[in-house]
Amino acid sequence: MAEKVVGFVGLDEVSLELAASLLHSGYAVQAFETSGQLLDDFSKLGGKKCANLNETGQGVSALVILISNVEQIHDLFYGAEGVLKEDYQMEVVVDMYALKAGSEVSNGKFVVISSGQSESTSRAQPILSAMSEKLIVFEGDIGAGSKSKMVIELLEGIHFVASIEAMSLGVQVGIHPCIIYDIISNAAGNSWVFKNYVPHLLKGNQSAHLLNAFTRNLGIVLDTAKSLVFPLPLLTVAHQQILAGSSHAAKDTEDTALLKVKKQKLEMVWEMLCGVNIIDAANEEPYHPEELARQLSAKSKTVKRIGFIGLGAMGFGMATHLVKSNFTVLGFDVYKPTLSRFEKEGGIPGSSPAEVSKDADVLVVMVTNESQAESVLYGDNGAVAALPSGASIVISSTVSPAFVSQLERRLQSEQKNLKLVDAPVSGGVIKAANGTLTIMASGAEEALEHAGSVISALSEKLYIINGGCGAGSGVKMVNQLLAGVHIASAAEAMAFGARLGLNTRLLFDVIKNSAGTSWMFENRAPHMVENDYTPLSALDIFVKDLGIVSRECSSRRVPLHVSNAAHQLFLSGSASGWGRIDDSAVVKVYETLTGVKVEGKRPALSKESVLSSLPSDWPIDPIQDIITLTQKNSKTLVVLDDDPTGTQTVHDIDVLTEWSIESLVEQFSKKPKCFFILTNSRSVSSDKEPDAAVSVTGEVDAWIICPFFLQGGRYTIGDVHYVADSDRLIPAGETEFAKDASFGYKSSNLREWVEEKTGGRIPASSVASISIQLLRKGGPEAVCERLCSLKKGSTCIVNAASDRDMAVFAAGMIKAEMKGKSFLCRTAASFVSARIGIIPKAPLLPTDLGISSYKTGGLIVVGSYVPKTTKQVDELLLQRGHALKRIEVSVDKIAMKSIEEREEEIAQTAETADVYLRSGRDTLVMTSRLLVVGKNASHSLEINGKVSSALVEIVRRITTKPRYILAKGGITSSDLATKALEAKRAKIVGQALAGVPLWQLGPESRHPGVPYIVFPGNVGDNNAVADVVKSWAHPGRLSTKELLLNADNGGYAVGAFNVYNLEGIQAVVSAAEELRSPAILQIHPSALKQGGVPLVACCISAAKQATVPITVHFDHGSSKQELVEILELGFDSVMVDGSHLSFKENISYTKYISSLAHAQGLLVEAELGRLSGTEDDLTVQDYEAKLTDINQANEFIDATGIDALAVCIGNVHGKYPDSGPNLRLDLLKDLYDLCSKKGVQVVLHGASGLGEDIIKECIKLGVRKFNVNTEVRKAYMESLTSIGKDLVHVMESSKEAMKAVVSEKMLLFGSAGKA
Repeated sequence: MAEKVVGFVGLDEVSLELAASLLHSGYAVQAFETSGQLLDDFSKLGGKKCANLNETGQGVSALVILISNVEQIHDLFYGAEGVLKEDYQMEVVVDMYALKAGSEVSNGKFVVISSGQSESTSRAQPILSAMSEKLIVFEGDIGAGSKSKMVIELLEGIHFVASIEAMSLGVQVGIHPCIIYDIISNAAGNSWVFKNYVPHLLKGNQSAHLLNAFTRNLGIVLDTAKSLVFPLPLLTVAHQQILAGSSHAAKDTEDTALLKVKKQKLEMVWEMLCGVNIIDAANEEPYHPEELARQLSAKSKTVKRIGFIGLGAMGFGMATHLVKSNFTVLGFDVYKPTLSRFEKEGGIPGSSPAEVSKDADVLVVMVTNESQAESVLYGDNGAVAALPSGASIVISSTVSPAFVSQLERRLQSEQKNLKLVDAPVSGGVIKAANGTLTIMASGAEEALEHAGSVISALSEKLYIINGGCGAGSGVKMVNQLLAGVHIASAAEAMAFGARLGLNTRLLFDVIKNSAGTSWMFENRAPHMVENDYTPLSALDIFVKDLGIVSRECSSRRVPLHVSNAAHQLFLSGSASGWGRIDDSAVVKVYETLTGVKVEGKRPALSKESVLSSLPSDWPIDPIQDIITLTQKNSKTLVVLDDDPTGTQTVHDIDVLTEWSIESLVEQFSKKPKCFFILTNSRSVSSDKEPDAAVSVTGEVDAWIICPFFLQGGRYTIGDVHYVADSDRLIPAGETEFAKDASFGYKSSNLREWVEEKTGGRIPASSVASISIQLLRKGGPEAVCERLCSLKKGSTCIVNAASDRDMAVFAAGMIKAEMKGKSFLCRTAASFVSARIGIIPKAPLLPTDLGISSYKTGGLIVVGSYVPKTTKQVDELLLQRGHALKRIEVSVDKIAMKSIEEREEEIAQTAETADVYLRSGRDTLVMTSRLLVVGKNASHSLEINGKVSSALVEIVRRITTKPRYILAKGGITSSDLATKALEAKRAKIVGQALAGVPLWQLGPESRHPGVPYIVFPGNVGDNNAVADVVKSWAHPGRLSTKELLLNADNGGYAVGAFNVYNLEGIQAVVSAAEELRSPAILQIHPSALKQGGVPLVACCISAAKQATVPITVHFDHGSSKQELVEILELGFDSVMVDGSHLSFKENISYTKYISSLAHAQGLLVEAELGRLSGTEDDLTVQDYEAKLTDINQANEFIDATGIDALAVCIGNVHGKYPDSGPNLRLDLLKDLYDLCSKKGVQVVLHGASGLGEDIIKECIKLGVRKFNVNTEVRKAYMESLTSIGKDLVHVMESSKEAMKAVVSEKMLLFGSAGKA
């Protein structure tokens, strides 16, 4: 078959191995090569020979072309015998660079570096993967392979010269070259070049050809850098050194013709370059430092008391480890808090170097530099003067060999038999604390034996270096020379790679698998790529260490050009203010000079630009086809979801929160098209999750990875997953979600994400993908074909940027399933709705579920810590803070403090929330926003567990049934549903907001039927939570019109109680809340005259805070000017009293005010007729009183548009005469009949003094509002006669007196229990 045939144009040793890999993978391979020997070797592997170029290209799906220069391209493709002589369609082009991996882990394996456009590399990926052990793909223009090769050659050249310099300096110091090699090749100064080239160089069996190759290759790199105007100081110096070496070698060669095969030994080159005869030194008899260390351990003396000076990052770990090793340790440091920490660890703090040195058997000095060492030994309160005779000093600081040698001589002159051990250390802070350092010790035999037990306790690898004091520091100096150069060269290489346009994260992956790698590169380059310069080892340390190298090479007259150039780079970094941050920050020197950015972040993209650049959607919507196919298919789609948020796009689907056999049998018996099972798969590691699923389902044809989710702003384009942030697309690996302490990741490219999450078990190169181009140009059939072609058990990425893409993929997958293929899918929510053909519906509101009238508060629980959640909570408090009750749960108390403090916090929160919910308040329970992170991932997971369990316990203890529950965050919503609310199943009824699932809890839960809003941590803009809470909030205060309409529908009346002061207001509200009754706070003009605006504000505030419907009404507005002003004060309704005017004037007056009031949504009440009596010093004589005329009422209502009519049927303001009230109930009936037809409510003033029977009859006849004033005022006045001890007692007694009257009226009016 053509799709399994690969052609090779040109063969060499590398391509032969690549072809062999293809043959082993089941491909047919054919090749053309002019060399008969190579072609014969190819044929023996099983390949097919081709007679010419054109034949090689026939019937192949891919053509691999080897070229040595660009001039060959035209002839190969279009020449007389070219590949494209016949009509030949070349669909995609990628470039490829193959190398044998140089890292210890993958040494000898082939790494293929390829680049090209996303669609091209996706198509070529199966073939490239079959040729290599590891495939690294750069997206974009072709050429990444050759660019990567240049960066690798840059590093090889610098490392080669640095290795020569290091060996030369070491030999000059007096260290055997083989000892240097053995130690450095296992230390931080190691590199691939050092480990692989130095042994050959020491044996003298490398030819001048090596230098010539370096000269040629590095010249190309430097020419490229010049064309890009990019400085490469280290490579320039290295190149000059190699040029010098080449010229020396050429002069010493008898015949320099390139065609001659004679090899020139490089001994003379070494000596000419560095003035040191390394070969002679290498031929001397070596010794074994580790064997000397073992012998020392057997002869070491017992040490009882140790002084330790310098408790910095390394020193503190070393000193505390000695304490744990049962030594008595006295420590000193100039930083006092460190001494306190040391004392807590069991050490004995000292106030000066002298104090810790007194009576010490061994003194360890671990300070920063030589000047500090000089100060603590010989300065004020110095250690040397205080040390007892016979004591030993161990210098573990990195100092020069010359300093140590001089110090030994000075100590000998003290005449105290003080001994010195030169013991620099390497390994870092963690190894210091664990006692697993590498120590290179030297000194007199007696000194080593005396301090041997101490340095043995601190080390995992101990080397005893012959040569006396200074030899140990000599080895450390050589190591630091290489380590410093390797950090600086890593900076130069990564910056140059960035200038070449390479993705630096991928470039790092390439280099660590190549001959350009080093220990320091693999350790420090990630800091550069991550732009994280947290100081693990400060840049100034290498200013000091390479400064030592510079001084030593000068004093010993050993020219070290590359080392000194590297020192200058570190000096530049320190001068720029970066001395105290990580030494990898030397890369900032290059960034500052050139403007490049080494940080390996994928750039944020313009959302509009990216989406508009994609092909148009597939023109046919396949949803109806999916619905039809799903209906025909008897299979049920089962969705295993690790948290409830995955139900974001479906509706009318069940979710099971427990999966017993019985519940599963019951669910399957319903034959649903789909249901969800809420799992705990977050407790299963990412690399084991597929195995867990396969153990149940059996092996599948492919794993599908499809994280597209439109509502969550998740797009996958070119295999890279993006998160939309406003108008930008942010690579997922650069977002806050990727930084999760427990479930974080680094890779945005999903191929790399698979490799990362499986720990390399599934390499990125083996991951297939379905591109957007295939979805939009090929449709479901192309998807089906691609899925059916996948290798069994493979992993496949699905790109998508629209719901149509998702539907096309789902349709294609169904077609593949109908052909017998099976898949397990790891997806976001969009896939599920597409796969079962769900048509979206609008977000649901409380009215859709019939809960809008529920009076308890809604419960909002926030446990998610992603920054988006915090921003959403901030916006919620900004917009809805006035209407919410907020309770913040201290994470410190529930996760880090004692059990008692945790229990107190939980109990207090639950009790407070219960009170708020019961009073009808929406209540926000949120964890404190300061993120508490553990020492490692498992500790962070433990903290998360404690926080989650505390929230569960809080919600479990809340007894009030909330109007709704909103849980923010996946883990929070899962735990609350299953553990706190004890739900075993729920119905997904829809969404509360796009991407925000809405459940109704099952009958077995603690709150059956309660709407449960599952709000994901990663969905919505900053306003999203506020929008949902706003739409689900209690409707709030009813208007006066709604109050009276409810009364009309319920056949009761609402009392409007005149209030004059705070006590009156409190009396009405207290009675209303106690009896669960609606009420109206009513202000008369005379009361307003005395109380003013504060009285109105007090009424409005009380109404807002009340737990029952209460409105504020202005009564008897008889002045147009007054009423116009009143409309601006916040009343819910007003009474326009034109009863003192003529009928026409009354209509005109009322109509005018009515139009103004209605514009502000206020109810308007008016009076027709006129009541006699006195109210608030306003008296209407009997002869002025007039009953309401039914005919006038009809005209009045039509003309004015009022909402309520205060009728006069014989009722009076104030007291009724002794003979009692004489009401015209027949007139009332007629008036109600009229008003009810016109949607106008009937109001009766003068209810004080009316008997119970009359009141009830009036209610029957349609009165819906009774004004009550006189009886309440009387109760207040009478309460004043019982003098209390204090004003507060007067207030209390008056309030209770008025409350009693109000309560009696509410019971009488029938409004009690109606709120």
